[in-house]
Amino acid sequence: MEYSFPHYLLSKQSVDDRALNRDVLDALRANLPGAPIRVIEVGAGIGTMLARLLRWNVLTKADYVLVDERGENIETAREWIPCWAMDLGLRVEGIEQNQLRVFDEARDVHIRFEQADVFDFIQRNPTPADLLIANAFLDLLPMPESLPRLLALTKDLAWLTINFDGMTSLEPTIEARLDEQIERLYHATMDARATGGDSRAGRHLFRHAREAGAKILAAGSSDWVVHAINGKYPADESYFLQVILSFIEESLTGCFEQDPVVFSNWLKQRRAQIDSGELVYIAHQMDFLVKV
Repeated sequence: MEYSFPHYLLSKQSVDDRALNRDVLDALRANLPGAPIRVIEVGAGIGTMLARLLRWNVLTKADYVLVDERGENIETAREWIPCWAMDLGLRVEGIEQNQLRVFDEARDVHIRFEQADVFDFIQRNPTPADLLIANAFLDLLPMPESLPRLLALTKDLAWLTINFDGMTSLEPTIEARLDEQIERLYHATMDARATGGDSRAGRHLFRHAREAGAKILAAGSSDWVVHAINGKYPADESYFLQVILSFIEESLTGCFEQDPVVFSNWLKQRRAQIDSGELVYIAHQMDFLVKV
């Protein structure tokens, strides 16, 4: 399946909305300093977290820096953010190519777009933020050595969300032994990425945060749970599921332990389950709020 990564990020917005741990979110609200605040989000994608924080009235006045390495994500963010801001009743003001302002009587957020590798950005960032956000990002990095470098981006809080933690479930079962093998091999590819990664990043963050000198203020599960209602998936979540299967396909194609014909048939059956509204997908993840 050919897929658009920005479209995938948009399709998972509703999945993340449900998944984000509300106790950890409440702790974030309780510990945020007085507005205006400076926020840096790494691996920010197309800006869905910023949209969420404004919809949920977590942010009112802020300078918000979106950092993402993918040019297509930053380009989409520049186009998409004004659209959702106006839908939310906000006014939009272009400052220059890489900056926007969205505001109304109660909210005022200056947004800066940074297309950059996160570690390159860290080296040239002159001003630590009040809040660092990393959503569905830390499990892609070499750990634990990346965490102290990331935490250097904040002088106060880090909200580290949707960190994968070692469980992928696809129901209904096709063949128990085959399903277990595919899950095991898929998780193994996360641990073997040349760029780093950890299939149990969530649980390991308890230790990594302490070793990085950070205090954990709150932690809790943030599982993705996707299922059809009356035969249809909410919002654009059928697309989200199709891309998840594509991630599995890309990761395991050519795997010496996996029979290619058996794997191809398994993928066809899973995609048919999406089309019929049968597939249930669960991924176990963890959220953290830490103070540096």
